Amino acid sequence: MKYKSQKIAYWFFATCMLLLSLQLVYGFLMAFARMGFDGLHDWIPFNTARATHTNLLVVWLLTGFMGAAHYIIPEESGRELYSEKLAYAQLISLIIVGVVSIIGFHFNIWEGRKFLEIPRPLDYLVVINVLTFLFNIGMTVWKGTKNSTTGLVLYFGLFSAALLYLPGMIQFNSQTVDSYFRWWVVHLWVEGVWELIMGGILSFLLIKLTGVDREVIEKWLYIIVGLTFLSGILGTGHHYYFIGVPEYWKWIGGFFSMLEPLAFLAMAMFAISMYRKSGRNHPNAISLYWTIGSAVMSCVGAGFLGFAHTLPQVNLYTHGTLITAMHGHLAFWGAYAMIVLAIITYAMPLMTGRKLWNNPMGLYAFWASNIGMLGMTGAFAVAGIAQVYLERKFGLDFLVVQKEIQVHFLGLTLAAILFTSGIIAFIINFIRFGQPTDEALNAEDSSGDIVLKFK
Repeated sequence: MKYKSQKIAYWFFATCMLLLSLQLVYGFLMAFARMGFDGLHDWIPFNTARATHTNLLVVWLLTGFMGAAHYIIPEESGRELYSEKLAYAQLISLIIVGVVSIIGFHFNIWEGRKFLEIPRPLDYLVVINVLTFLFNIGMTVWKGTKNSTTGLVLYFGLFSAALLYLPGMIQFNSQTVDSYFRWWVVHLWVEGVWELIMGGILSFLLIKLTGVDREVIEKWLYIIVGLTFLSGILGTGHHYYFIGVPEYWKWIGGFFSMLEPLAFLAMAMFAISMYRKSGRNHPNAISLYWTIGSAVMSCVGAGFLGFAHTLPQVNLYTHGTLITAMHGHLAFWGAYAMIVLAIITYAMPLMTGRKLWNNPMGLYAFWASNIGMLGMTGAFAVAGIAQVYLERKFGLDFLVVQKEIQVHFLGLTLAAILFTSGIIAFIINFIRFGQPTDEALNAEDSSGDIVLKFK
C-alpha cells in the first residue's frame, strides 16, 4: 500500500540536496585556503568556513533522517502521517533556522563550542522544531494499525537524538566540564543514537530490496542496537583523555572504543548476509548498491579508522590532527550520508513513478563519489601522518608544519573534484525524477514490496 503523505519526504530530500551542495562549496573554500589560496579570507575566514561546513553536514543529514522517517514510518505503522500541515510547517521552520545560522556565522554571531556553534536563541527554536517533528511522527506510530521493530528503532533513535541535544544547551564556567558535556551531544549522536537511525533505515531497505523475511532482518537489528549501547555510551571516554578529567577515563575510553567497531562490523555482516540470502533481484539495483555500500564503508570509516586512532597510546599523538579528519570524513560518508542517499534512491521512483534506476548517471554518481571519498580519505591520512611526525615527534611549529603539508591538499582537492562530480550526477538524477504525483499508482506484490505501474 502507498500512503499519499509519504510524498512529504520529497521536500525534505530536496532540502538535503541543496544543503549538501552548499556544504561542498565551503569544503572547497577550506581546501584552497589550506593550499595557500585564501583570497576570500576577509569575507569568509577559515574558522567561518569550517563552522559552516560542519554544521551544514549535521543539518542536511538530520533533514535526510527526517525525510526518511516521513517515508518509512507511515508504511511501517500502516496509516497516513498524523498531520501533513505540521510536517510542512516543521520543514519550513528548519530551513529558516539553518539560513539564519549560516548568516550568523558570517557576521561572527555564534557560540564558541566546536560543532555546536549556532547562536543560543536558535537552540530553542531547534528544540521546538524537533519536538514538533517527534510529536507528528510519534502520533503516527501511536495511532498506527501495526508496529514494527524497524519503525520503533528508527523512532527511538530520532527521539534519543533530540534528547541528547539538551546537554549542549547548558553552559559551564569550567572549560573541562563544558567539554565533558559537549561530547554527550557530539559523540553520543554520531557514535550512538545515529547508529540506531542508520540501523532502522538499513533494516527497512533490506526488507524491501532483498525479500528476506522481516523477522530474520529484525533479529539482526536487535544485535546492532545491543552492540551500539554496549560500546557507544562508555566509548565517549576516548574524548576525555586530555581535557582534565580523572585518569580512569583513559582505561574506560580505551576499552570501550575497542568495542565500538563491532556495531559497524555487525551492520556490514548484516547487510551482506541479507543480500546473499536474497531470493530475488530487485529492479532498483542502484539503491541496493548504496545500501550495501553504506554498511561496508561505515565499517571501514567509522569502525576501522576510528579504532586506529582512539587508543590512548595512539591518540596522544593524533589528537587534534588531520588524522581525525581522515576518520571523520569516511565515517560520516559511509555511515550516514550513504544511507540517506540510499533511501532517496529507493523512494524517488516510488513517489514519482519514473523509472530512472540503474541508469548511467546514477551508476556514475555511486562510483565517482565513493572513489573520490576514498581518495580524500587517503590524502587526509598522508597529511595527518606527516603532521603527527613533524609536529608531535619532530617538534616543528604548527604553522611551519601546515606549510609543509600543503602539497597533500592538492591531491585532496583533485579527489574532492571527482567526489563532487558524483554528487552533481546524483542531484541531476534527483531533479530528473521531478516531484511526486498522485498518478504514480502502485500495487503490492506477493513479497510485500511495491510494483510500479509506469506510463
